[in-house]
Amino acid sequence: MILPTKHTTIEQSLLGFGAYILRTMGDGVTIDDLWVQYQKDFANGDYNAKHSFDNLLLTIAFLFSIGAVDENSGRIEKCN
Repeated sequence: MILPTKHTTIEQSLLGFGAYILRTMGDGVTIDDLWVQYQKDFANGDYNAKHSFDNLLLTIAFLFSIGAVDENSGRIEKCN
């Protein structure tokens, strides 16, 4: 589920979801902000894969573990 496979598209994988999050997030966003933005983009057809809130949390944990994002006062920021 982290990486795309023969039966899992990049959008359905956590790696692809992480790329979407990094592309759409600004500096200093909350988890709730990311979830609301994802729901809007999914409803508008801007992102085609359906993900749960649990997948969002797993993706944020994945991005944190590879050093792509960091936490600052309860907000998530991109790392340089």
